[in-house]
Amino acid sequence: MTDATRGTDYSLAEAARRAGVDETFVDRLTGLGVIDAPNKRLTAADIRRVQLSQTLKNAGIPLDGMAGMIRRGELSMSFLDTPTYERFSALSEVTFAELAERSGIPLDLVMIVREATGSAAPQPTDFVREDELEIVPFLELQLSLGFRPQAVERLLRVTGDNLRRIALQEADWWYGEVMGPRMAQGLSMSDAANSTEPFNEELTARAEKALLATWHANQSYAWTNNIISGFEQTLVQAGLYTKLERPPAMCFLDITGYTRLTQERGDAAAADMAGELSRLVQRTSVRYAGKAVKWLGDGVMFYFSDPGPGVVAALDMLEGVTDAGLPAAHVGLHAGPVLFQEGDYFGQTVNVASRIAEYARPGEVLVSQAVVDASPGANATFTEIGPVELKGVSGAIQLLAAHRGASPT
Repeated sequence: MTDATRGTDYSLAEAARRAGVDETFVDRLTGLGVIDAPNKRLTAADIRRVQLSQTLKNAGIPLDGMAGMIRRGELSMSFLDTPTYERFSALSEVTFAELAERSGIPLDLVMIVREATGSAAPQPTDFVREDELEIVPFLELQLSLGFRPQAVERLLRVTGDNLRRIALQEADWWYGEVMGPRMAQGLSMSDAANSTEPFNEELTARAEKALLATWHANQSYAWTNNIISGFEQTLVQAGLYTKLERPPAMCFLDITGYTRLTQERGDAAAADMAGELSRLVQRTSVRYAGKAVKWLGDGVMFYFSDPGPGVVAALDMLEGVTDAGLPAAHVGLHAGPVLFQEGDYFGQTVNVASRIAEYARPGEVLVSQAVVDASPGANATFTEIGPVELKGVSGAIQLLAAHRGASPT
């Protein structure tokens, strides 16, 4: 059902404001026939036409030529009438400054919403988009519950960054698998878009359900990790969690910019790189009695029953990644008790190892003092980095850099 059939319409002035353009621009589009508004009333779909036309104009596409093709029936924006494109949001009537004042959210934090949704940083006097308004109640609730603004901002930015990566990959997938082949057969862009209508809405609905299910599955993992860490800490405080004589080690290997690089080099190159990395880490970890547990974006998580061989394995993998022509890797290891469930490992040891890997620089293997203490006789030496405050870890952690063989000069 389109906006027109729902009876929602706007004057030219209202439509221009909601599209973020001058009223004269809307007048021009109606005069050119890009928008059919004989009664001077525009639907929300027409506002999307105005927004798209402005974007095309800014990209250097001549509106007169486009309008001529529309009049001759060679081009159409009718696909913007379909429910799929209702997610293209118009501007609200409130500015960022006004929203900050009425919500009590710091202005800087309110404006980050625009950046998190993939656009350039706004000015305080810019109007907030309607979809951005839907994010604000979540921010209000967090702050009312005492969440630190820095924590609210970090979650907002991380959510935006990762959803942007998903959206960009989805756009590439859609163009490569659907639009590109149709246009290669001679269809115009608008005809190609309209030809997807029989399945587009269902595909979008299923994609959204799949995305939500994937998010919930990842929440289950992350929340389980928090629950286990909480029980673990409680048992330690009660004196019921004893230190292991030779604890296992968790290891995280990350490749700097791996995801970006695979996107830049294309699907075939990405598959080759992933295959090479998989063979490398599997061979090396097995050789030292470890195992690759799972892939995590730009890297891999490992389990080693003995920390000493785990350190040597990490050094081998670091060299192997370089020899394979991949970007430099960085590795973090921590030793301690872990909990195993459904093929995965949980607990504070896992969390600390991950944070150590984040702290490590490209080409560096960093380990905790617990790893060194549990690695007598390992073919590695260690250089002190010092006590380091790691994100999400209470208290300073003593870190050391691992090297192969004799101490470095």
